[in-house]
Amino acid sequence: MSRTRSVAGPRPAINRRTVLAAAGATAASAGVGFALRPTDSQAATTGAHEVIVAHSRQAEAAPLAPYTKGTTLATVAAPRNSSGYRRLGDGPGWSRVVRSELAAPKAGRAGRRTTLAAFVQLTDMHLCDSQHPLRLEYLRSTDKDTWRPHEALSVQGAVSLVERINALRGAPVTGSPLHFAMTTGDNTDNNARTELDWYLSVMSGGRITPNSGDPRHYEGVQNSGLKLYWQPDSAVRDGDKQLGFPHLKGYLAAAIREVRSPGLNLPWYSTVGNHDALPLGCYGHGDSWLAEYAVGGKKLMTLSASEAKKLRDTIRGGRDPQGTAFRDLLKAHARSMRSVTPDERRAPFTPADYIKAHLDPAHRGLGPVGHGYSTANLDAGTQYYTFRISDDVIGISIDTTDPGGHYNGSIGTAQLKWLDQQLRDNKDAHAVVFSHHTSQSMSNTAVVDPAHPNERRHNGDELVALLGSHANVLAWVNGHIHRNYVIPHKGSAGRSFWEISTASHVDYPQLARIIEIADNKDGTISLFTTLVESAAPHRTSFSDLSQTGLAALYRELSFNAPNRSTILGGDPGDRNTELVLKKG
Repeated sequence: MSRTRSVAGPRPAINRRTVLAAAGATAASAGVGFALRPTDSQAATTGAHEVIVAHSRQAEAAPLAPYTKGTTLATVAAPRNSSGYRRLGDGPGWSRVVRSELAAPKAGRAGRRTTLAAFVQLTDMHLCDSQHPLRLEYLRSTDKDTWRPHEALSVQGAVSLVERINALRGAPVTGSPLHFAMTTGDNTDNNARTELDWYLSVMSGGRITPNSGDPRHYEGVQNSGLKLYWQPDSAVRDGDKQLGFPHLKGYLAAAIREVRSPGLNLPWYSTVGNHDALPLGCYGHGDSWLAEYAVGGKKLMTLSASEAKKLRDTIRGGRDPQGTAFRDLLKAHARSMRSVTPDERRAPFTPADYIKAHLDPAHRGLGPVGHGYSTANLDAGTQYYTFRISDDVIGISIDTTDPGGHYNGSIGTAQLKWLDQQLRDNKDAHAVVFSHHTSQSMSNTAVVDPAHPNERRHNGDELVALLGSHANVLAWVNGHIHRNYVIPHKGSAGRSFWEISTASHVDYPQLARIIEIADNKDGTISLFTTLVESAAPHRTSFSDLSQTGLAALYRELSFNAPNRSTILGGDPGDRNTELVLKKG
């Protein structure tokens, strides 16, 4: 694999088409079968157009300069001590790596290139109602990494990520304005209405109280007295404190205090993930007992290691897609459950609920209305759409979740044919495809879609083959695996594209990714990927339980989570990159 380091060069030119990108995107979002026609989203055009025109005038008035402040090119969190609970501080940045597997980079391209688009990808935020009765915390008795000590701070962490994106004054390589943001799924964690409301408020702006059940007190595993979990407010010598986790009096009260999000200062789009589509991200909808349990007044907090292992293996093997065995297990442990305050807001939401919530004017933010989804999606019962990024680039958001259950994905025949048609109909435009699942995690083809029981499901290899058959596909951008991973795909007749997977914002290193598309004017295109952390400082103070202090703790606690994976940051060639490919 040939990888060389990039060298800074002249500032690139800005194609005027790119400064219309957000306006075009806002105006052109459409539902399945009606791609790129006016829809509900058109209502948001005026405001976005005014913003982008302002960017355009600024671009004409002064040359755009690369903006690396606040990115991982400048600095990345790093441990300050080598053992025990490790405190974080400022570490060295990650250099950019040029990857040439799909095309040879040509000298002088930095002075020739024109920017086609620049946007931000957020993925796997997993906004978590950590007190939800359905949660599987007790799997920690067999696997330490199945429960995260920092889960109660997911909202504070996500708001800090929004603050970081808002602070960026341009793209790191081209200096282009950022045109939009896209989430690639698992925006919520338990498929709970509480979490859906929190997610939409984080993205579009508003006040959020990350609490459910008792409005005055936290009720969950972290004040249960159980040594299996970190008990931050208590002096109990739990397993995490034995590893150096701190005793933080007032932590849980601070975690459920009101949080304020400024909302993104960009138009933003949404892609669905398995945790958004399915209860717990793995069970199909339809079990009325589980739905009642989700909003009820009992919660299971402990399970023997042998029973936890059996449940874990059943989920991983996809042997209980409708949650029947899970329901039976909960019933069998009814007497060992603890009492919590019932809350109807914890109810699961359906795919239709998900789209309606995005269409709600209360969550419009800077648009577009529906954030990609439209009433056409509601009418068709779909969660995929096409939108205009710029005159030269389209975006396609697809749904790789399996309605029948399981955390891995696949795609139905009807959607696959729709995707093929969109790429044909827009063959003169470059295309970026967005999904939640990666090519390697689209392996769940055995579970039937209850709404389309006779429809075949297709795996990641089949999707790669389809995308590789179209000369206009530049990239497939996704998440799900919580890891930075960039794969070159060589298609038929010399066609090729890059698959770009980005780490989550729940597991360390908690990142988002800026992606810039540039025409090098030499028969090649470069995709620049640059990772960003949240705006929270790397250094934490255990006495600082403010919103910003908690966001900093969110990162540090995730670094110290027992048995956390150390490969999620990826290799250097999966982080800050220039990905070169031939122009189709």
